[in-house]
Amino acid sequence: MRPTAPLILLAAAVVAAGTLTACGSGSGSDKNTVKVAFIKDTNGKVTVRDDYVRLVARQFEKNHPGKKVRLIPVQASENDYYTKIQQMMRSPRTAPDVVYADTFLVNSDIKAGLLRPLDDRLGTWDDWRQFEPAAQAAAKGQDGRTYGVPDGTDTRGLWFNKKIFKKAGLPADWRPRDWAAVLDAARTIKRKVPGVIPLNVFTGKGAGEAAVMQGFEMLLYGTGEHQLYDPGAEKWVTGTKGFKDSLRFLDTVYQEKLGPDVSDALSPNIQTQVAAELLPEEKLAIDLDGSWLGQQWQKTGGGNPWPAWSATLGQAPFPTQHGTPPGKVSLAGGWTWSVPQKSRQPELAWKLIKTFQSKRNALEWCVRGAQIAVRKDVAADPRYRTSVPGIGFFTGLVKISQYRPALPEYPRVASAIGEAMEAVTAGDASPDKAAADYDAALTSLVGGRTVAKP
Repeated sequence: MRPTAPLILLAAAVVAAGTLTACGSGSGSDKNTVKVAFIKDTNGKVTVRDDYVRLVARQFEKNHPGKKVRLIPVQASENDYYTKIQQMMRSPRTAPDVVYADTFLVNSDIKAGLLRPLDDRLGTWDDWRQFEPAAQAAAKGQDGRTYGVPDGTDTRGLWFNKKIFKKAGLPADWRPRDWAAVLDAARTIKRKVPGVIPLNVFTGKGAGEAAVMQGFEMLLYGTGEHQLYDPGAEKWVTGTKGFKDSLRFLDTVYQEKLGPDVSDALSPNIQTQVAAELLPEEKLAIDLDGSWLGQQWQKTGGGNPWPAWSATLGQAPFPTQHGTPPGKVSLAGGWTWSVPQKSRQPELAWKLIKTFQSKRNALEWCVRGAQIAVRKDVAADPRYRTSVPGIGFFTGLVKISQYRPALPEYPRVASAIGEAMEAVTAGDASPDKAAADYDAALTSLVGGRTVAKP
């Protein structure tokens, strides 16, 4: 059905970062139009975010007669999306007015002069007090100013197929106490349930930050404190046993063929494959992944509706390396609505962000997108608390969740981690060699701001 509101869909699918398309030379001067750029799932069947953005856009247009929202959905892998929007934000001709930004990139975007601070707006917005302090800090720059409004957070853990576990003789209430228990379960599945992939841990350069954060850092942060960056010394860490042990875990998974085929594991499409095929087709037993997966299987907007997922899949915390306190690991991330520095319509942009993050719409997104709430009033809402099976489990991980270093150089450090993971997964380097190569790359990236912790 054709929408009645004057909603404009500017780009149905921008597949690769290299195919930058102008937003239209006249559109930037239209004082009645606000442009919003956001990531579209690489699985074209998944329309959860698209549907939500359209819902808010229509609401905005209804409440602001004569104003239009121009949507710029960017269909790309996360890495390509980051590159694409950074290219767009560099020119007034192509810059959107509102951009959906991963919080881990905010400081590098600030350093590049791509984002506007929002403190003057936030100071007069009563709703800002509803946001948890950690959420308020998610888009804060090193200059102390805030550059975005987060729309939720996320946590990470183990998803496992209870039917496959039953065939393998493993418990339905599985709670591995250490890395060895995770690997032992995977080996048991390989031995007793042939034809099933025992364990997925995202790895390599193709999956980008999904591999670095959901794969490597979930391992590394369970090996001891400050294994990546030492905030006290304000230096990046090199030479740790934990870094090498994390690479050894990956080496074990892929050398023992406990994970997907290496060619699949290193593909940029692995996230889509896991969510759209391997899990719902019950070809994958254990997946180290995020709290949002349930959105993929919804009847409306999901890429592959799977009504039985909530009964089929269990969740378990990912353990620390040796089970040392707190015994489990999670990383938290999230995305934020920000205003590019070269936005032509910053006033309209701020009004649209407030519409996105009203209590009503924030609740709608958390329910639709299987997000962890960052507004206190949303977290207390009965609709949220019963929205998605497993939401209580993943919300419970917030209190032990850790964060990536919110520093401008982090994206380049993450890229070096992805290269180390890829070398080990592909069998091109031993864990020790890949770790040494990472240390050398890190030192080159950050100069003398490193500290060795053997």
